[in-house]
Amino acid sequence: MNWCPMVDQDLAARSAESGHEISDISPLRVALTGLALAVVIVMTLLVAYGVFYLFHGSENRARPAPSPLSYAPEPVPEPRLQVEPGEELKALRADEDEALKTYGWIDQEKGVVRIPIDRAIDILAERGLPARATKSTPAAEKQRPQKGERKR
Repeated sequence: MNWCPMVDQDLAARSAESGHEISDISPLRVALTGLALAVVIVMTLLVAYGVFYLFHGSENRARPAPSPLSYAPEPVPEPRLQVEPGEELKALRADEDEALKTYGWIDQEKGVVRIPIDRAIDILAERGLPARATKSTPAAEKQRPQKGERKR
C-alpha cells in the first residue's frame, strides 16, 4: 500500500482552496447501496407475499367445503337498520291503537278475548279490582307483637 503523508497534505490543501472536501464518499457507492437496499426490500416483499399465499391456501384447503344448500345469502346480522323508521313507527302505533280500541280473540279455544281499553276501564270502575280472600289465623295474630310490647 502506498500511503504517503505528502498526498494527504496535498489533498487537504486542495480541499481548503475549493471550499469542500474532495475525499467524500463516492457517488457510485451511494447508488450501489441504494440499489442493494431496494433489492432487499423487493425480495422481502416477495417472500412475505409468498408466505401469505402459502398460509392462505393451506387455510382454505383445511376448511370444509360449504354445503350446496348454503348458497342463499346470509341475513344481515343484528341490529338491522330500519330503512324508513318513521313509517315503521307509524305502522306499529296503528297496530297498537287497533289492539287497544277493538274487540278480538286472543285464544279462541280457551275463550280469552280482547276488549277495548275504554270498556275495560269502565268495567273496572263498576266492579273494582278482584281481591284475594283473606283468612286470618289466630296463631299468626298472637305471634305479632303489639305496639309498645317487646318481643320475647
